[in-house]
Amino acid sequence: MVIKWRNWALPAAPLVLALLAAGCVSTPGAPATDPTAQPSTSVARSVARVCAGPAAGPAKAPAGAVTVDPAVTGDLAAKTKSSPPNTTFWLGPGKHRLEPDRFAQVIPKEGNSYLGAPGAVLDGGKTNQYAFGGTARNVTIRYLTVQGFVAPQNEGVVNHDSADGWVIEHATIQNNSGAGLMAGARQQVRGSCLRSNGQYGMNAYKTGDPVSGLVIEGNEIAANNTDDWERQQPGCGCTGGVKFWAVNGADVRGNWVHENHGTGLWADTNNNDFRIEGNVLEANEGAALIYETSYNAVIRNNMIRRNNWVEGRRYADRGDTFPFATVYLSESGGEPQVRARTDKIEIYGNVLENNWSGITLWENADRFCNSPANTSTGDCTLLVRHSDRCADPAIATAPLYTDCRWKTQRVDIHNNRFVLDTSVVDCTVKCDRMAVLANYGSYPDWSPYHGERVAEAITLKQHNRWHDNVYIGPWKFVAHDPSRVLDSAQWQGTPYQQDAGSTFRARDGG
Repeated sequence: MVIKWRNWALPAAPLVLALLAAGCVSTPGAPATDPTAQPSTSVARSVARVCAGPAAGPAKAPAGAVTVDPAVTGDLAAKTKSSPPNTTFWLGPGKHRLEPDRFAQVIPKEGNSYLGAPGAVLDGGKTNQYAFGGTARNVTIRYLTVQGFVAPQNEGVVNHDSADGWVIEHATIQNNSGAGLMAGARQQVRGSCLRSNGQYGMNAYKTGDPVSGLVIEGNEIAANNTDDWERQQPGCGCTGGVKFWAVNGADVRGNWVHENHGTGLWADTNNNDFRIEGNVLEANEGAALIYETSYNAVIRNNMIRRNNWVEGRRYADRGDTFPFATVYLSESGGEPQVRARTDKIEIYGNVLENNWSGITLWENADRFCNSPANTSTGDCTLLVRHSDRCADPAIATAPLYTDCRWKTQRVDIHNNRFVLDTSVVDCTVKCDRMAVLANYGSYPDWSPYHGERVAEAITLKQHNRWHDNVYIGPWKFVAHDPSRVLDSAQWQGTPYQQDAGSTFRARDGG
């Protein structure tokens, strides 16, 4: 969904420690830095460099498997149709084609497995929209390259219908339009390469049902949004390496998410119970991570570096004073009333190095259930089932006053390392911000959140805390609204009292 930034401008751990201890080797193409002065690592080798060397599948058909012949057009779909559920298919080396019809996808049956031999490619020929569709559960796809499909915007090539229980392992899903992959409940995506797809590497969305029990582990997710949808539809909020919608329970760990044309990971609208850990989020043109109108997450032990250089600079160059962040929490917080493995958002053990700005906690005072300014059209918080309850006069009193609004609250940011060398980022201003703020509530007339109520709440009353962090470089801090730019002493002092126990070394680059 579109992010409404504010109404004064446009609407709108252990793994990391181990990497740092192992040595400081820059990623190919990274700006030169002093390895003795900055935490840096060969992220490509340490986490999930799978696109350059994907795991090889079986060279021979396993016992009992049905062999699929690449020389026979449509052989995969035909043999799937004629075989019973729980069949294993072995795709021989070479380029496999479907019938030359845009809807000629494979429709698996429950429990089917698809194994690619070394060099097996399922190619859509820029004709077929979808590779694998249907609602069959517990389908497995391994060691197969899927490319050249032309899914429409917001639709996906693999698991097009978001069926449950699919396992995608050691696959390469690349150079498709739309999303390379959709997601259903209990889906597992492991050791795969999701790259250079037109919109998303993966779109975790299912009509009518939240996706639950999602695992994304050890994948390389790179250079997606090649069709640049945010330029085609400005403000659409419809891109990312991975986009999550109403996912209840996700583990995102050990992935290398890099060089996506926009945001790396973006959770948008009523997601809950995320663990984002041990990833490397690097050189994405926009934010490394956006967690928007969502609940309850642990974000820990990630290496986050060189993100947001393109989009952050774009906002700054046009004179925008909003602290456009590399980790951006928008109307998202801990909520004990929503069941999860935690009742807060905890951000700890991460290294943020040479990004455009750091962490911003934001809450749009004009964005709440049933508000015309709510860009998540038709959605309400997880605390209110029917948005029509959030109306004048009931919304002005408890419990709807708090339950109708997505709140940035109970965010605990601690034991992180923030490094900024402005000579590396090539900036002089506006790339050095850490922020907690809201806008001046003004819309609509019946809103109970007019004025500075929300800004005062997010800044001083909603239990948002930084503490025990390390800052290296010329960091500044923004509180309440963009006009209040503070130094570390002001940030730590009354009334904000942030970053108790933290250390600051202002020398640029540390």
